[in-house]
Amino acid sequence: VQLQACGGGLVQPGGSLRLSCAASGTFFSINSMGWYRQAPGKQRELVATISLGGSTNYADSVKGRFTISRDNAKNTVYLQMNSLKPEDTAVYYCSADDFSYDYWGQGTQVTVSS
Repeated sequence: VQLQACGGGLVQPGGSLRLSCAASGTFFSINSMGWYRQAPGKQRELVATISLGGSTNYADSVKGRFTISRDNAKNTVYLQMNSLKPEDTAVYYCSADDFSYDYWGQGTQVTVSS
């Protein structure tokens, strides 16, 4: 499974960005998908996950501001990020599992700065 993330960039505080990540390759089905982030000097942390059935889980720091969704027909996961704050600045990684293994995308930089 290969994961290709895109949608990062530079945005002002209070702005919005939408990340997307598409899974490709040979697999039967993608189970859960998610987004993690890693800021400079910090450990990678969970942002949000979504199950095959659509159940979601969010980090407390992004609840009410970020929304994770997925299109199972396209094997794609999205992260709508609103009301962005400077502390959201990080490299964002998408993840997925196919019921056997975990996979990671290459990361996309999100910078929130005026």
